[in-house]
Amino acid sequence: MLFAAGFGTRMKHLTQDRPKPLLPVAGRPLLDHALDLTDGLRTRVVNAHYHGDQIADHLAGTDIHVVQEQPDILDTGGGLRNALPILGDAPVFTLNTDAVWLGPNGMDMLRQHWAPDQMDALMLCVPLERAVGRLGAGDFSLQPDGQLIWKGDMVYTGLQIIKTDLLHEIPEKIFSLKQLWIKMSERGRLFGTIYPGHWCDVGHPEGIHLAEEMLNV
Repeated sequence: MLFAAGFGTRMKHLTQDRPKPLLPVAGRPLLDHALDLTDGLRTRVVNAHYHGDQIADHLAGTDIHVVQEQPDILDTGGGLRNALPILGDAPVFTLNTDAVWLGPNGMDMLRQHWAPDQMDALMLCVPLERAVGRLGAGDFSLQPDGQLIWKGDMVYTGLQIIKTDLLHEIPEKIFSLKQLWIKMSERGRLFGTIYPGHWCDVGHPEGIHLAEEMLNV
């Protein structure tokens, strides 16, 4: 599941006439950088809302499903639940589309460390010093046993494996995946693993230059 429905308001004028996932970085749309990580997956879903027709046109002729969220944007939790008829009931990868990576494919790392008997979600995190363009503090601390606790020097990269069962316990139509993470953390089933490469946040205008600089282009 690739999240591409947001308004991109932090990008200011750059997203007045197009969605953030189609902004070019190093000559290619952000969405395509994200899709590179997903090669080989059987089912890929991209949600869309703001300028969703441009997302659909960009992916026309591919095997990627585009789910238009109308009339309301559903946030990450609502968006994932809305896509379950296509994705199915098994654990899924979810991926934000406003970042660029330099290093190994993070999905391979998550596969290697995924332990479904122990985990409800496994997040790929990067230390603040390797989180290029990150504004502000980290999101989590990583405990010796791999569990995540809130606040610390680890930045969530936007890539995870997550079970979808708890989505059906949320009564709201529009909600963030953070509601699931809180429940999982309380049950001791929210885990993380560290990405060894570099990661750049391209959620703000300066991130485009920083990402291209990181990629040396």
